[in-house]
Amino acid sequence: MTRRTSAVRGTRDPYGLGPARDYIAPIVAGVALLVVAALTFSLMNNQVPFGIGKSGTGSNPGPNRTPAPPNVIIVEPEVTFPGSIVYAKAGNVWIQTGKDVRQLTDAGKDSMPSFSPDGQWVYFIREQTGKGLYPLNHHGRLTWYDLSTPELLRVPSDGNGKIEGIVNGRIKKGRSLGFFWIRQPVLSPNGHTIAVVSDGTDPGATDTVMQFYDTNTKKFTKLKLAESATLGHQDPAWMADGSYLLLVKNGRDGSRGAPQIIKYNPENQKSFTITGPGYLSPAPSPDGKYIAATRTDSFGTDVVILDAATGAEILRVTDDAGSFSPAWSPAGDAIAFLHLDGNIVDLQMATLDGAPGSWTVAKTTSLTEVSGLDAASRPSWFVPPGELPAAPSVAPSIAPASSASASTAP
Repeated sequence: MTRRTSAVRGTRDPYGLGPARDYIAPIVAGVALLVVAALTFSLMNNQVPFGIGKSGTGSNPGPNRTPAPPNVIIVEPEVTFPGSIVYAKAGNVWIQTGKDVRQLTDAGKDSMPSFSPDGQWVYFIREQTGKGLYPLNHHGRLTWYDLSTPELLRVPSDGNGKIEGIVNGRIKKGRSLGFFWIRQPVLSPNGHTIAVVSDGTDPGATDTVMQFYDTNTKKFTKLKLAESATLGHQDPAWMADGSYLLLVKNGRDGSRGAPQIIKYNPENQKSFTITGPGYLSPAPSPDGKYIAATRTDSFGTDVVILDAATGAEILRVTDDAGSFSPAWSPAGDAIAFLHLDGNIVDLQMATLDGAPGSWTVAKTTSLTEVSGLDAASRPSWFVPPGELPAAPSVAPSIAPASSASASTAP
């Protein structure tokens, strides 16, 4: 994104990357932040590991590896897993089912895909390029800007159907043209509530925080959640039954990010903090009792499993300082996640062994190789009901004959 005027950094710019809100205007502040769209919500909280550009943790150093072309995903023939995983690469949405991969969009401007709960749709964000016009200062002189306006769309996951527009972030007031943020869409199991990170529809009245967009009423609702001095929220994830929304409250500890995972109840609008600082990208287990998350520290990022009630860490899934953004299999026995090797992002899967809460990692499999996936787009996993493991049957309790006789005695 190129801006045609200069700007001065101010106190309302938490990342020191754009102009102060009160200096230019809310929309223009968002415009300036576009140059770091992925970093605003990720890098400051260490979601993308700090090893970018360095040698990777694997046997092949990252800088010597050439990522696949934009229209290619490299998958080993023996890769298998139930259902499908959706992710982004080079501005397009892809779906992988075992070793088979197909490209779902081809605009070159798409990111942040996620499955609908029924697996019929993939929701994603597309950046529409264009021009913006907004007052440079309080004197009202209008200045042109190059904009990348976000739009929330959906496409049938089988690829057989048209892309449908849901809401566009473009704002027009008089001669002024601008936009509001829309990021990380995740549809609720109720089928009409989409959790998004947004400052819509009035960037001057809110920071970039967690909101609900209702496809029935066509309205945004800002959630009643605490935030830390303009840093906002990120990483929404619904429990399978829709009873809670997991999200991240961004924070700071000096120059470092200090994100915390929060659980929000949409029925009573109450929330509580699950973890201390250093955790983001929550992905609930199918039964909602556990959370896979990204743990950040001074060395990088790793995937861990937490107790959903206490936030206690019960398993370190990875220990390479280069893994992040987990997605828990609806089958419950595996976790997919992004992995950074040098400057190349790929998808890996950790297979879990043992009883719930007492897991070990049986093996870790590379689902893609040197494919260069989008590090700012979390993977999303859907498994059809027919491929899910059968629920354990519980035999009816039958009392012993002697006990039954005793109960009928006078």
